[in-house]
Amino acid sequence: MMSRSYGSIKDGATCHTARATIDLLKDTFGDHLISRFGPMNWPPRSCDLTPLDYFLWGYVKSLVYADKPQTLDHLEDNIRRVIADIRPQMLEKVIENWTSRLDYIRASRGSPMPEIIFKM
Repeated sequence: MMSRSYGSIKDGATCHTARATIDLLKDTFGDHLISRFGPMNWPPRSCDLTPLDYFLWGYVKSLVYADKPQTLDHLEDNIRRVIADIRPQMLEKVIENWTSRLDYIRASRGSPMPEIIFKM
């Protein structure tokens, strides 16, 4: 089962900052919400802190475009298929990797970490 210990929203997109969205995230993650409007502010220049950014979107895109869809319907079908095929076990591994990245960030206190980044 995936842990729900932290939630994060990093940009100011309206869908991410709408009152209903923030309320839902606060109900789900409580004081562990990392957001522009949450109890923990998003760390500056931390674009790769979310699993969506550092893994999921690239993974989905590579599979969606693998057969070079030529129509919007084909593209939409590919997106639906790829998303439906993502298994909870994969997401658990992604979250485990993400939490280890957070541990490195905490330990480095914000300093550069090339010896760690290039090992991953």
